[in-house]
Amino acid sequence: MHYARPNSLKDAISLLAEAKGKAFVLAGGSDLLVRMKSGHVEPDLIVDIKKIDGLDEIRKTANGFRIGAAVPCAAMGEAAALKKAWPGVVEAANLIGSKQVQGRCTIVGNLCNASPAADSVPALAAAGAKAVIAGPKRKRTIAVEKVVTAPGRTSLGKGEIVEAVLLDKRPARSGDAYLRFIPRTEMDIAVVSAGVSLTLDAKGVVKAARVALGAVAPTVLLVTPAAKAIVGTKLEDAALDKLAAACSAACSPIDDKRGTVEFRTKVAGVLAKRAARIAYKRAGGK
Repeated sequence: MHYARPNSLKDAISLLAEAKGKAFVLAGGSDLLVRMKSGHVEPDLIVDIKKIDGLDEIRKTANGFRIGAAVPCAAMGEAAALKKAWPGVVEAANLIGSKQVQGRCTIVGNLCNASPAADSVPALAAAGAKAVIAGPKRKRTIAVEKVVTAPGRTSLGKGEIVEAVLLDKRPARSGDAYLRFIPRTEMDIAVVSAGVSLTLDAKGVVKAARVALGAVAPTVLLVTPAAKAIVGTKLEDAALDKLAAACSAACSPIDDKRGTVEFRTKVAGVLAKRAARIAYKRAGGK
């Protein structure tokens, strides 16, 4: 196994593109090192991107926020402007692992690990986040929910790296929230999760919404019918019931010892309703 620590994104891309065998990117390592220790992966090359300029920064721009691939989740929790604008995204990131893990893990790593139960991805999808992907031939930007194609698989080509995640500048009267169900009180992976982001008009009516679910399908689900169910409402009970029904209808979960199909399907709707209420309150709704 070879280990490389390039000083530029260009060099990192070249190493990955020219690699023979299995090559992996190391940002925080909280997923990769565990998988290596358990024998699930045996890399021929590891490319450590932590020292590449700009990848460890959270930048506030005129268009919103740019979160570099090597930014640890703990740093997101300490970024006051980011936390104020996108509290749901930050609270999802801060649920990944223990305090010690928080100092290493990254939302880009969480995304590219391609687990259906990843905490940050439903919140990012609900937020309309985009991934900036740099490769040997070009740079492209795609919706976060388009990165993962199946459990453990992504749409990244050979030599491509997700260099950053972009979050738009929030419109006035907007809010988001993320909730998950786990068997334990902490340090567990989601059995079901839900992220909701919405924007209100001056009268408190929902004028735009996005709803995403995790751990209920092979990839994170962006549930458009659930979002449509609450647009034009003030989150009355009838609207929330329609949202919950749409979420449950979208589910296609597995049945295992952590949760049955029936349980996951029911709880998806319950969590989405609760997350919607929190997001509505954060947006200034009453």
